[in-house]
Amino acid sequence: MGLYKWLEERKRRGGEEMSSKIGRKDIDKICQALADEGKLIEAGWISMKYSVLSLDAPQIQLEEMRMAFFGGAQHLFGSMMGILDEKDEPTELDLKRMDNIDQELRRFLVEFKKKHNLKDFPDE
Repeated sequence: MGLYKWLEERKRRGGEEMSSKIGRKDIDKICQALADEGKLIEAGWISMKYSVLSLDAPQIQLEEMRMAFFGGAQHLFGSMMGILDEKDEPTELDLKRMDNIDQELRRFLVEFKKKHNLKDFPDE
């Protein structure tokens, strides 16, 4: 069953309108399936989407946010490939740059979790 069919079926079985957020276990199930299909970035988008956005968010908002999410992922990946030294082994500068990216994303995650009151959202 595809992701969106699964969500529609879940919504239908619930009878009443679903809450604005899907539970962490359901999100993890969806993300694991997507990651297994080689769609790790899509899994990240889905995790953010169902942790933060209302299930009845307008389609244009979802499309624009997905583009921004993937744009950020593409920027990060392209930047990482562009800044790494062209040696077989990582250099000290490569490791420092990767650590800087890690620290920047961790700071964002703390801010994100606090803003959206996501106590059960994973730290990584």
